[in-house]
Amino acid sequence: MLDDLRKKLSSGDDLIKESLAKAKNDKLDAFVTIIEDAKTENNAAILSGIPYVSKDNFSTKGILSTASSASLKDYIPFFDATVIQKLKDAGAVNIGKTVMDELGMGGSGTTGHTGAVKNPWDNERITGGSSSGSCAAVASGIVPFALGSDTGDSIRKPASYCGVVGYKPTYGMISRYGLFPFASSLDHVGVITTSVKDAAEVAGVIKGKDENDMTSWDSSNINLTSNLTGKVQNKKLFYIKEICENNYQDILEETNSTLKLFSDNLDKIRALGITVEEISIDKDLLDAIYPAYFTIASAEATSNMANLTGLIFGPRGKGKTAEEMMFDHRTNGFSPLIKRRFIIGSYVLRAENIEKYLFNSARVRKMITSKISDLFKNYDGMVLPASLSPAPRLNEKLPDYLKTEQYLAIANFGGFPSITIPSGFVNNMPVGINITSDIKDDENLLNIAYSIEETLSFKNQTIKGGK
Repeated sequence: MLDDLRKKLSSGDDLIKESLAKAKNDKLDAFVTIIEDAKTENNAAILSGIPYVSKDNFSTKGILSTASSASLKDYIPFFDATVIQKLKDAGAVNIGKTVMDELGMGGSGTTGHTGAVKNPWDNERITGGSSSGSCAAVASGIVPFALGSDTGDSIRKPASYCGVVGYKPTYGMISRYGLFPFASSLDHVGVITTSVKDAAEVAGVIKGKDENDMTSWDSSNINLTSNLTGKVQNKKLFYIKEICENNYQDILEETNSTLKLFSDNLDKIRALGITVEEISIDKDLLDAIYPAYFTIASAEATSNMANLTGLIFGPRGKGKTAEEMMFDHRTNGFSPLIKRRFIIGSYVLRAENIEKYLFNSARVRKMITSKISDLFKNYDGMVLPASLSPAPRLNEKLPDYLKTEQYLAIANFGGFPSITIPSGFVNNMPVGINITSDIKDDENLLNIAYSIEETLSFKNQTIKGGK
Protein backbone atom coordinates (compact mmCIF):
# COMPACT_ATOMS: atom_id res chain seq x y z
CA MET A 1 0.00 0.00 0.00
CA LEU A 2 2.83 2.43 0.75
CA ASP A 3 4.14 2.04 -2.81
CA ASP A 4 0.67 2.79 -4.21
CA LEU A 5 0.31 5.85 -1.98
CA ARG A 6 3.64 7.23 -3.14
CA LYS A 7 2.36 7.11 -6.71
CA LYS A 8 -0.71 9.11 -5.65
CA LEU A 9 1.30 11.94 -4.13
CA SER A 10 1.08 15.05 -6.30
CA SER A 11 2.01 17.45 -3.50
CA GLY A 12 3.51 16.93 -0.07
CA ASP A 13 0.27 17.27 1.84
CA ASP A 14 -2.30 15.49 -0.37
CA LEU A 15 -2.49 12.30 1.65
CA ILE A 16 -2.25 14.16 4.93
CA LYS A 17 -5.29 16.30 4.12
CA GLU A 18 -7.19 13.19 3.05
CA SER A 19 -6.32 11.33 6.26
CA LEU A 20 -7.16 14.31 8.45
CA ALA A 21 -10.57 14.59 6.78
CA LYS A 22 -11.22 10.89 7.46
CA ALA A 23 -10.02 11.21 11.05
CA LYS A 24 -12.36 14.15 11.71
CA ASN A 25 -15.22 12.02 10.38
CA ASP A 26 -14.24 9.02 12.51
CA LYS A 27 -17.27 7.20 13.93
CA LEU A 28 -15.25 4.56 15.75
CA ASP A 29 -14.07 6.75 18.64
CA ALA A 30 -10.50 5.86 17.74
CA PHE A 31 -8.86 9.23 18.48
CA VAL A 32 -7.82 11.05 21.64
CA THR A 33 -6.20 13.86 19.63
CA ILE A 34 -6.27 14.87 15.96
CA ILE A 35 -3.23 16.92 14.95
CA GLU A 36 -4.99 19.37 12.64
CA ASP A 37 -1.88 21.32 11.66
CA ALA A 38 0.03 18.20 10.60
CA LYS A 39 2.20 18.75 7.52
CA THR A 40 5.19 17.33 5.66
CA GLU A 41 8.54 18.58 6.91
CA ASN A 42 10.97 16.35 4.99
CA ASN A 43 10.06 15.97 1.32
CA ALA A 44 13.07 13.89 0.35
CA ALA A 45 12.82 11.05 2.86
CA ILE A 46 11.65 7.47 2.43
CA LEU A 47 8.20 7.99 3.99
CA SER A 48 7.75 11.58 2.82
CA GLY A 49 4.11 12.68 2.87
CA ILE A 50 2.83 9.40 4.35
CA PRO A 51 0.39 9.97 7.24
CA TYR A 52 0.23 7.72 10.27
CA VAL A 53 -1.17 7.64 13.80
CA SER A 54 0.48 6.76 17.08
CA LYS A 55 -0.94 5.05 20.13
CA ASP A 56 -1.39 7.58 22.92
CA ASN A 57 1.35 6.10 25.10
CA PHE A 58 4.15 7.51 22.94
CA SER A 59 5.63 10.79 24.04
CA THR A 60 4.99 13.52 21.43
CA LYS A 61 6.57 16.91 22.00
CA GLY A 62 3.97 19.61 22.53
CA ILE A 63 1.08 17.22 21.81
CA LEU A 64 -1.33 15.77 24.37
CA SER A 65 -0.24 12.27 25.44
CA THR A 66 -2.67 10.69 27.89
CA ALA A 67 -2.23 6.90 27.66
CA SER A 68 -6.05 7.06 27.72
CA SER A 69 -6.01 7.68 31.46
CA ALA A 70 -7.72 10.45 33.41
CA SER A 71 -4.53 10.57 35.47
CA LEU A 72 -2.75 12.04 32.43
CA LYS A 73 -5.66 13.77 30.72
CA ASP A 74 -3.79 17.11 30.46
CA TYR A 75 -0.21 15.83 30.07
CA ILE A 76 1.84 17.40 27.26
CA PRO A 77 5.41 16.04 26.95
CA PHE A 78 8.47 18.16 26.19
CA PHE A 79 10.20 15.54 24.01
CA ASP A 80 9.49 13.03 21.25
CA ALA A 81 9.85 9.28 21.67
CA THR A 82 12.72 7.89 19.61
CA VAL A 83 10.34 6.19 17.16
CA ILE A 84 8.34 9.41 16.72
CA GLN A 85 11.54 11.30 15.92
CA LYS A 86 12.73 8.59 13.50
CA LEU A 87 9.43 8.69 11.61
CA LYS A 88 9.61 12.48 11.51
CA ASP A 89 13.14 12.25 10.08
CA ALA A 90 11.84 9.77 7.49
CA GLY A 91 9.17 12.24 6.35
CA ALA A 92 6.15 10.46 7.84
CA VAL A 93 3.51 12.70 9.37
CA ASN A 94 1.68 11.94 12.62
CA ILE A 95 -1.94 13.05 12.19
CA GLY A 96 -3.32 11.79 15.51
CA LYS A 97 -2.97 10.03 18.85
CA THR A 98 -5.19 6.99 19.24
CA VAL A 99 -7.30 5.59 22.07
CA MET A 100 -5.99 2.60 23.98
CA ASP A 101 -6.93 0.59 27.03
CA GLU A 102 -6.01 2.74 30.00
CA LEU A 103 -2.23 2.76 30.52
CA GLY A 104 -2.01 -0.23 28.17
CA MET A 105 -3.66 -2.57 30.66
CA GLY A 106 -6.46 -4.58 29.13
CA GLY A 107 -7.28 -6.40 25.94
CA SER A 108 -10.68 -5.04 24.99
CA GLY A 109 -10.22 -1.46 23.78
CA THR A 110 -13.07 -0.42 26.07
CA THR A 111 -11.28 1.04 29.11
CA GLY A 112 -9.80 4.30 27.78
CA HIS A 113 -10.96 7.46 29.54
CA THR A 114 -12.63 8.69 26.31
CA GLY A 115 -14.72 5.53 25.89
CA ALA A 116 -14.74 2.27 23.95
CA VAL A 117 -13.32 1.95 20.43
CA LYS A 118 -15.69 0.32 17.95
CA ASN A 119 -14.67 -2.36 15.46
CA PRO A 120 -14.72 -1.06 11.86
CA TRP A 121 -16.22 -4.32 10.57
CA ASP A 122 -19.08 -4.29 13.06
CA ASN A 123 -19.59 -1.31 15.34
CA GLU A 124 -21.31 -3.57 17.89
CA ARG A 125 -18.07 -5.47 18.50
CA ILE A 126 -14.81 -4.62 20.26
CA THR A 127 -11.49 -3.96 18.57
CA GLY A 128 -9.41 -5.69 21.18
CA GLY A 129 -6.54 -3.91 22.84
CA SER A 130 -4.66 -2.29 24.06
CA SER A 131 -3.64 -0.86 20.64
CA SER A 132 -7.32 -0.46 19.80
CA GLY A 133 -7.50 2.96 18.15
CA SER A 134 -4.36 2.32 16.09
CA CYS A 135 -5.78 -0.92 14.65
CA ALA A 136 -9.19 0.69 14.01
CA ALA A 137 -7.60 3.64 12.20
CA VAL A 138 -5.65 1.36 9.86
CA ALA A 139 -8.52 -1.08 9.32
CA SER A 140 -10.92 1.73 8.39
CA GLY A 141 -8.49 3.22 5.87
CA ILE A 142 -7.79 6.47 7.74
CA VAL A 143 -4.01 5.87 7.61
CA PRO A 144 -1.78 3.23 6.01
CA PHE A 145 0.13 2.45 9.20
CA ALA A 146 0.16 3.06 12.92
CA LEU A 147 2.45 2.72 15.91
CA GLY A 148 1.44 0.40 18.71
CA SER A 149 2.91 -1.30 21.74
CA ASP A 150 2.64 -4.96 22.69
CA THR A 151 3.09 -6.27 26.24
CA GLY A 152 1.07 -9.49 26.02
CA ASP A 153 -0.65 -9.39 22.61
CA SER A 154 -1.68 -5.73 22.42
CA ILE A 155 -0.81 -5.30 18.75
CA ARG A 156 -1.35 -8.80 17.45
CA LYS A 157 -4.77 -9.61 19.00
CA PRO A 158 -6.57 -6.41 17.86
CA ALA A 159 -4.90 -6.82 14.46
CA SER A 160 -6.69 -10.16 14.20
CA TYR A 161 -10.02 -8.67 15.32
CA CYS A 162 -9.69 -5.78 12.83
CA GLY A 163 -8.35 -7.72 9.84
CA VAL A 164 -4.94 -6.01 9.58
CA VAL A 165 -1.27 -6.89 10.03
CA GLY A 166 0.29 -6.49 13.48
CA TYR A 167 4.05 -6.97 13.85
CA LYS A 168 6.05 -7.07 17.09
CA PRO A 169 9.79 -7.40 16.36
CA THR A 170 12.39 -9.04 18.56
CA TYR A 171 12.67 -7.42 21.99
CA GLY A 172 14.95 -4.40 21.80
CA MET A 173 15.05 -4.13 18.02
CA ILE A 174 12.99 -0.94 18.31
CA SER A 175 13.75 1.60 21.04
CA ARG A 176 11.17 2.09 23.77
CA TYR A 177 12.55 5.48 24.83
CA GLY A 178 9.52 7.74 25.16
CA LEU A 179 7.06 4.86 25.38
CA PHE A 180 5.16 5.09 28.66
CA PRO A 181 6.35 1.93 30.43
CA PHE A 182 3.87 -0.75 31.44
CA ALA A 183 5.92 -3.92 32.10
CA SER A 184 9.48 -3.27 31.02
CA SER A 185 10.57 -6.87 30.56
CA LEU A 186 7.56 -7.52 28.30
CA ASP A 187 6.98 -4.20 26.46
CA HIS A 188 7.66 -4.07 22.71
CA VAL A 189 7.14 -1.31 20.16
CA GLY A 190 5.56 -2.50 16.92
CA VAL A 191 3.58 -1.50 13.86
CA ILE A 192 0.11 -2.01 12.40
CA THR A 193 -0.27 -2.01 8.60
CA THR A 194 -2.32 -3.67 5.87
CA SER A 195 0.51 -5.78 4.44
CA VAL A 196 3.63 -7.59 5.57
CA LYS A 197 5.79 -5.56 3.19
CA ASP A 198 4.58 -2.29 4.70
CA ALA A 199 5.21 -3.64 8.21
CA ALA A 200 8.75 -4.57 7.22
CA GLU A 201 9.38 -1.16 5.66
CA VAL A 202 8.10 0.88 8.59
CA ALA A 203 9.84 -1.30 11.18
CA GLY A 204 13.03 -0.99 9.13
CA VAL A 205 12.85 2.78 9.47
CA ILE A 206 12.32 2.87 13.24
CA LYS A 207 14.54 -0.02 14.39
CA GLY A 208 18.09 0.37 15.66
CA LYS A 209 20.22 0.85 18.73
CA ASP A 210 19.37 3.87 20.88
CA GLU A 211 21.68 5.19 23.58
CA ASN A 212 18.58 6.22 25.54
CA ASP A 213 17.34 2.61 25.76
CA MET A 214 19.82 0.16 27.22
CA THR A 215 17.72 -2.82 26.06
CA SER A 216 18.04 -1.81 22.38
CA TRP A 217 20.64 -3.50 20.20
CA ASP A 218 22.41 -2.98 16.88
CA SER A 219 20.26 -4.46 14.09
CA SER A 220 22.06 -2.73 11.22
CA ASN A 221 22.91 -6.12 9.70
CA ILE A 222 19.20 -7.02 9.50
CA ASN A 223 17.31 -5.83 6.42
CA LEU A 224 13.64 -6.52 6.91
CA THR A 225 12.55 -5.87 3.31
CA SER A 226 15.29 -7.36 1.14
CA ASN A 227 14.53 -10.92 2.24
CA LEU A 228 10.84 -10.81 1.21
CA THR A 229 11.32 -13.30 -1.62
CA GLY A 230 8.41 -15.62 -0.95
CA LYS A 231 10.78 -18.59 -1.17
CA VAL A 232 9.77 -20.82 1.70
CA GLN A 233 10.28 -24.35 0.42
CA ASN A 234 11.70 -26.63 3.12
CA LYS A 235 10.74 -24.27 5.94
CA LYS A 236 9.25 -25.94 9.01
CA LEU A 237 6.53 -24.66 11.34
CA PHE A 238 4.86 -26.20 14.37
CA TYR A 239 1.59 -25.58 16.14
CA ILE A 240 0.63 -26.51 19.70
CA LYS A 241 -1.97 -29.27 19.85
CA GLU A 242 -3.44 -28.24 23.21
CA ILE A 243 -4.16 -24.69 22.00
CA CYS A 244 -5.68 -25.75 18.70
CA GLU A 245 -7.85 -28.66 19.84
CA ASN A 246 -11.42 -28.29 18.64
CA ASN A 247 -13.09 -28.94 21.99
CA TYR A 248 -15.09 -25.77 22.58
CA GLN A 249 -18.50 -26.90 21.26
CA ASP A 250 -20.24 -26.08 24.54
CA ILE A 251 -18.51 -22.70 24.91
CA LEU A 252 -18.59 -20.67 21.71
CA GLU A 253 -19.71 -21.74 18.22
CA GLU A 254 -17.47 -19.10 16.63
CA THR A 255 -14.41 -20.77 18.17
CA ASN A 256 -15.13 -24.01 16.34
CA SER A 257 -15.39 -22.10 13.08
CA THR A 258 -12.17 -20.21 13.81
CA LEU A 259 -10.25 -23.41 14.52
CA LYS A 260 -11.71 -25.07 11.41
CA LEU A 261 -10.52 -22.11 9.31
CA PHE A 262 -7.09 -22.36 10.94
CA SER A 263 -6.88 -26.05 10.04
CA ASP A 264 -7.89 -25.31 6.43
CA ASN A 265 -5.25 -22.58 6.24
CA LEU A 266 -2.58 -24.99 7.48
CA ASP A 267 -3.28 -27.10 4.38
CA LYS A 268 -2.74 -24.02 2.20
CA ILE A 269 0.52 -23.33 4.02
CA ARG A 270 1.68 -26.90 3.43
CA ALA A 271 0.93 -26.44 -0.28
CA LEU A 272 3.66 -23.75 -0.32
CA GLY A 273 6.25 -26.39 0.51
CA ILE A 274 6.30 -25.59 4.23
CA THR A 275 6.23 -28.51 6.64
CA VAL A 276 3.69 -27.96 9.42
CA GLU A 277 3.75 -30.35 12.36
CA GLU A 278 1.77 -30.75 15.56
CA ILE A 279 3.63 -30.75 18.86
CA SER A 280 2.33 -31.21 22.39
CA ILE A 281 3.10 -29.15 25.49
CA ASP A 282 2.01 -29.95 29.03
CA LYS A 283 -1.39 -28.28 29.42
CA ASP A 284 -0.61 -27.36 33.01
CA LEU A 285 2.29 -25.26 31.73
CA LEU A 286 0.12 -23.62 29.07
CA ASP A 287 -2.57 -22.89 31.67
CA ALA A 288 0.07 -21.16 33.79
CA ILE A 289 0.89 -18.60 31.09
CA TYR A 290 -1.95 -16.26 32.00
CA PRO A 291 -1.42 -16.13 35.79
CA ALA A 292 2.34 -15.81 35.29
CA TYR A 293 1.88 -13.00 32.79
CA PHE A 294 -0.67 -11.21 34.98
CA THR A 295 1.57 -11.45 38.05
CA ILE A 296 4.73 -10.20 36.31
CA ALA A 297 2.91 -7.45 34.40
CA SER A 298 1.07 -6.19 37.49
CA ALA A 299 4.24 -6.12 39.57
CA GLU A 300 6.23 -4.26 36.92
CA ALA A 301 3.36 -1.86 36.24
CA THR A 302 3.07 -1.02 39.94
CA SER A 303 6.77 -0.16 40.03
CA ASN A 304 6.88 1.69 36.70
CA MET A 305 3.83 3.82 37.42
CA ALA A 306 4.73 4.81 40.95
CA ASN A 307 5.49 8.25 39.50
CA LEU A 308 1.80 8.83 38.70
CA THR A 309 1.26 10.68 41.95
CA GLY A 310 -0.51 13.85 40.82
CA LEU A 311 2.48 15.81 42.14
CA ILE A 312 5.02 15.62 39.32
CA PHE A 313 2.66 15.82 36.34
CA GLY A 314 -0.96 15.17 35.51
CA PRO A 315 -3.97 16.69 37.31
CA ARG A 316 -3.06 17.78 40.85
CA GLY A 317 -4.87 15.86 43.57
CA LYS A 318 -6.75 17.66 46.33
CA GLY A 319 -5.46 17.80 49.87
CA LYS A 320 -3.41 19.75 52.37
CA THR A 321 -0.40 17.42 52.42
CA ALA A 322 1.49 15.55 49.74
CA GLU A 323 0.10 12.26 51.01
CA GLU A 324 -3.48 13.53 50.89
CA MET A 325 -2.97 14.91 47.36
CA MET A 326 -1.47 11.65 46.15
CA PHE A 327 -4.25 9.61 47.77
CA ASP A 328 -6.91 11.75 46.10
CA HIS A 329 -5.19 11.60 42.70
CA ARG A 330 -4.70 7.84 42.70
CA THR A 331 -8.21 7.23 44.05
CA ASN A 332 -9.99 9.36 41.46
CA GLY A 333 -7.52 9.30 38.56
CA PHE A 334 -7.60 5.57 37.82
CA SER A 335 -10.37 3.21 36.80
CA PRO A 336 -11.23 0.19 38.98
CA LEU A 337 -9.30 -2.05 36.55
CA ILE A 338 -6.07 -0.09 37.02
CA LYS A 339 -6.45 0.17 40.80
CA ARG A 340 -6.98 -3.59 40.95
CA ARG A 341 -3.77 -4.17 38.96
CA PHE A 342 -1.82 -1.85 41.24
CA ILE A 343 -3.16 -3.54 44.37
CA ILE A 344 -2.23 -6.96 43.02
CA GLY A 345 1.19 -5.70 41.95
CA SER A 346 1.85 -4.18 45.37
CA TYR A 347 0.78 -7.41 47.06
CA VAL A 348 3.08 -9.47 44.84
CA LEU A 349 6.03 -7.17 45.59
CA ARG A 350 5.70 -7.46 49.37
CA ALA A 351 8.76 -9.15 50.86
CA GLU A 352 6.75 -12.08 52.24
CA ASN A 353 5.04 -12.71 48.84
CA ILE A 354 7.72 -12.13 46.23
CA GLU A 355 9.11 -15.68 46.28
CA LYS A 356 5.72 -17.37 46.11
CA TYR A 357 4.22 -15.20 43.38
CA LEU A 358 6.77 -13.17 41.39
CA PHE A 359 9.67 -15.61 41.44
CA ASN A 360 7.43 -18.60 40.69
CA SER A 361 5.90 -16.65 37.80
CA ALA A 362 9.41 -15.97 36.53
CA ARG A 363 10.10 -19.71 36.71
CA VAL A 364 6.99 -20.44 34.62
CA ARG A 365 8.15 -17.81 32.14
CA LYS A 366 11.57 -19.47 31.93
CA MET A 367 10.05 -22.93 31.47
CA ILE A 368 7.80 -21.93 28.57
CA THR A 369 10.51 -19.78 26.97
CA SER A 370 13.06 -22.60 27.17
CA LYS A 371 10.57 -25.07 25.68
CA ILE A 372 9.79 -22.81 22.72
CA SER A 373 13.48 -21.91 22.21
CA ASP A 374 14.35 -25.59 22.03
CA LEU A 375 11.65 -26.10 19.40
CA PHE A 376 13.08 -23.23 17.35
CA LYS A 377 16.29 -25.25 17.01
CA ASN A 378 14.37 -27.61 14.70
CA TYR A 379 11.63 -25.33 13.36
CA ASP A 380 11.59 -21.96 11.61
CA GLY A 381 8.57 -20.79 13.55
CA MET A 382 5.38 -21.44 15.48
CA VAL A 383 1.99 -20.92 13.84
CA LEU A 384 -1.21 -20.45 15.84
CA PRO A 385 -4.61 -18.82 15.46
CA ALA A 386 -4.14 -15.21 16.53
CA SER A 387 -7.36 -15.54 18.52
CA LEU A 388 -9.81 -18.34 19.18
CA SER A 389 -12.77 -16.35 17.84
CA PRO A 390 -13.58 -13.13 15.99
CA ALA A 391 -14.04 -9.98 18.06
CA PRO A 392 -16.60 -10.38 20.87
CA ARG A 393 -19.56 -8.03 21.02
CA LEU A 394 -19.47 -4.91 23.15
CA ASN A 395 -20.87 -5.44 26.65
CA GLU A 396 -21.02 -9.18 26.03
CA LYS A 397 -20.22 -11.48 28.92
CA LEU A 398 -17.17 -13.37 27.74
CA PRO A 399 -16.63 -17.09 28.28
CA ASP A 400 -14.01 -17.67 30.96
CA TYR A 401 -11.47 -19.16 28.58
CA LEU A 402 -11.55 -16.02 26.40
CA LYS A 403 -10.73 -13.87 29.43
CA THR A 404 -7.55 -15.87 29.89
CA GLU A 405 -6.63 -16.43 26.23
CA GLN A 406 -3.06 -15.25 26.66
CA TYR A 407 -0.91 -17.66 24.67
CA LEU A 408 0.41 -14.90 22.38
CA ALA A 409 2.27 -13.68 25.48
CA ILE A 410 4.73 -16.51 24.82
CA ALA A 411 6.41 -14.11 22.35
CA ASN A 412 6.64 -11.42 25.03
CA PHE A 413 8.01 -13.88 27.59
CA GLY A 414 10.89 -14.77 25.26
CA GLY A 415 11.24 -11.53 23.32
CA PHE A 416 10.49 -13.51 20.15
CA PRO A 417 9.42 -11.66 16.98
CA SER A 418 5.77 -12.30 16.17
CA ILE A 419 3.32 -11.22 13.49
CA THR A 420 -0.42 -11.54 12.92
CA ILE A 421 -1.82 -11.47 9.38
CA PRO A 422 -5.46 -11.68 8.24
CA SER A 423 -6.50 -15.23 7.45
CA GLY A 424 -10.20 -15.11 6.60
CA PHE A 425 -13.63 -14.47 8.05
CA VAL A 426 -15.93 -16.09 10.60
CA ASN A 427 -19.51 -14.80 10.68
CA ASN A 428 -18.41 -11.92 8.43
CA MET A 429 -15.76 -10.85 10.92
CA PRO A 430 -12.01 -11.02 10.25
CA VAL A 431 -9.70 -13.40 12.09
CA GLY A 432 -5.95 -13.78 11.88
CA ILE A 433 -3.13 -16.25 11.93
CA ASN A 434 -0.02 -15.65 14.04
CA ILE A 435 3.57 -16.67 13.30
CA THR A 436 6.37 -16.43 15.87
CA SER A 437 10.05 -17.23 15.37
CA ASP A 438 13.31 -17.23 17.28
CA ILE A 439 14.90 -14.04 18.56
CA LYS A 440 16.63 -11.90 15.89
CA ASP A 441 15.16 -14.13 13.17
CA ASP A 442 12.85 -11.35 11.99
CA GLU A 443 13.91 -11.58 8.35
CA ASN A 444 12.90 -15.24 8.20
CA LEU A 445 9.65 -14.56 10.09
CA LEU A 446 8.58 -11.77 7.76
CA ASN A 447 9.39 -13.77 4.63
CA ILE A 448 7.30 -16.71 5.84
CA ALA A 449 4.44 -14.33 6.70
CA TYR A 450 4.83 -12.63 3.31
CA SER A 451 4.50 -15.95 1.49
CA ILE A 452 1.48 -17.01 3.55
CA GLU A 453 -0.12 -13.59 3.03
CA GLU A 454 0.16 -13.97 -0.74
CA THR A 455 -1.54 -17.37 -0.56
CA LEU A 456 -4.37 -16.34 1.76
CA SER A 457 -5.04 -13.16 -0.28
CA PHE A 458 -6.23 -10.75 2.43
CA LYS A 459 -3.49 -8.18 1.84
CA ASN A 460 -4.39 -4.46 1.93
CA GLN A 461 -7.95 -5.06 3.07
CA THR A 462 -9.75 -2.18 4.76
CA ILE A 463 -13.38 -1.37 5.36
CA LYS A 464 -14.36 2.23 4.81
CA GLY A 465 -16.30 3.84 7.62
CA GLY A 466 -17.26 0.65 9.39
CA LYS A 467 -20.54 -1.27 9.24
